[in-house]
Amino acid sequence: MKKVFGILMIVILVASFIGVGYILIKKSMKSPVVYESEKMFYTDIVKKTVATGTITPRKEVALKSQVSGVVEKLYVEAGEIVKQNDVIAKIKIIPDVVMLNNAEMRLKTAIINFKNAQIEMDRQKKLFKESVISDLDYNTYLLEYQLRSQEVEAAENNLELVKEGASKKAGTVSNLVRATAEGMVLDVPVKEGTFVIESNTFNEGTTIASIADMNDIIFEGKVDESEVGKIKEGMNLDLKIGALQDEDIKASLEYISPKGVEKDGAIQFEIKAAVKLKEGTFLRAGYSANADIVLEKRDSVMAVKESNVLFEDDKTFVEVETGDQQYEKTEIKTGLSDGINLEVLSGVSDDQKVKLMK
Repeated sequence: MKKVFGILMIVILVASFIGVGYILIKKSMKSPVVYESEKMFYTDIVKKTVATGTITPRKEVALKSQVSGVVEKLYVEAGEIVKQNDVIAKIKIIPDVVMLNNAEMRLKTAIINFKNAQIEMDRQKKLFKESVISDLDYNTYLLEYQLRSQEVEAAENNLELVKEGASKKAGTVSNLVRATAEGMVLDVPVKEGTFVIESNTFNEGTTIASIADMNDIIFEGKVDESEVGKIKEGMNLDLKIGALQDEDIKASLEYISPKGVEKDGAIQFEIKAAVKLKEGTFLRAGYSANADIVLEKRDSVMAVKESNVLFEDDKTFVEVETGDQQYEKTEIKTGLSDGINLEVLSGVSDDQKVKLMK
């Protein structure tokens, strides 16, 4: 019994070794590689670079308040068209206590000086009529009287400006914010009741609204330093705007920055291009856009897929089909490439087939 069992175990082990060996041999055997080929073809090849950027108005004006205070009334909303000198907002002035006190004191002092000058003027006028004093002496007192009168008027105007933001004589109101240009209101960042700071030489001031001419739009973008040497002013750009996928928008390059700026480890140069708006097309400020800048273009040229080309020591080759699964390495002369298709100038004919590289 033990002998039969031992023979059975030996048979099983031998069968296992044979099975494993068969599987390993089967796996090690490779199926023959079958290559496919395709004919040369004709296509348009365009070499271009892409600049990313935004759509922005050429001229955007920020309207500031000339006085500090609280926004009492807003007369416009974003999207409205305004003309130059239109009233945008009214500011309720909250006078500075120190300035108000100084203005009031100046007015009181001016009134006192004026009354004294008036009394003296009346007295000298009587003496002049009685020929007691000369014309020269009388004119001196008359001038003093007129100067004191002007001081009172100036002090009154100054007090009105401090309290109301306007003077009756001047006829101008400084607490009214007016449009300084014609265009569309892009943004009104304040609301009624918002406190605003005046614009002066020491302070930029609070922006009440921003206005721009939306018929004069430009594309502002960035170009990598490796591409900036290939572009020049006057080149045409094809704009692709994310919000308007179906719109074909053209632009003309008009500015290339002479100085690059480092961003994310790369040097980039700013470019600007004038957008050619079609009738009925409206572009919103701030749209993100990509600009395709055509560097070179070839129309209807013989080409080959660049993935099927061999590059060796400044030479270019393709494997031309000479028979069934038979190929001959052939040198070709190439031209323009767009990264996918490569222009073929010579070396093969358009009826020949080249091997598709795997």
